[in-house]
Amino acid sequence: MKKIKLRNLHRDFGYFYIGLIISFSLSGIIQNHRKSWHPDKYTVATKAVSYSFPKDEKLINEDFAKDLGKKIGVNDEFRRSRVKEGKLEISFEKNDVKFDVKTGKGEITTYNKTPFINEILNIHKNDSNWWIYYSDIFALGLITIAVTGAFMVKAGKFSFKERGWKLALAGIIFPLIFLFLLS
Repeated sequence: MKKIKLRNLHRDFGYFYIGLIISFSLSGIIQNHRKSWHPDKYTVATKAVSYSFPKDEKLINEDFAKDLGKKIGVNDEFRRSRVKEGKLEISFEKNDVKFDVKTGKGEITTYNKTPFINEILNIHKNDSNWWIYYSDIFALGLITIAVTGAFMVKAGKFSFKERGWKLALAGIIFPLIFLFLLS
């Protein structure tokens, strides 16, 4: 039986996962910037609306928001609502509604899903059982690629023993700095 070499294992795992690595990377980049822009949807229409709100903001709750959506003509699946700094924000599946509670002036923004980008985002959002197991296998594959790649250079100043471990340690510390100090 032919001996499996570390270099061959590394190469074959790399080839196997290249497409998924690119897909996950694109999805991750898009997810990272989802608060700056809505990559999974684009605006189709906006419509000005107005409504007379109760004086007591405590009455403006989730049930109120659902009912208000129907009253202003939003026939869509309700997601969530919140009142913050005198502004009511209601999120539906295909519409966002924003009101100034004091003036009663608001706007309905209607969206459609962005082709291709919306599907790519689902890579990071999917939580079905088969996808969780596949993602675990993918993660183990990435670990295999990392470990086999680390030990491909056997000796010398560019080996893992001499230089690689320092870079690997820096690669572990770098995200921890962001996680613990900057978040």
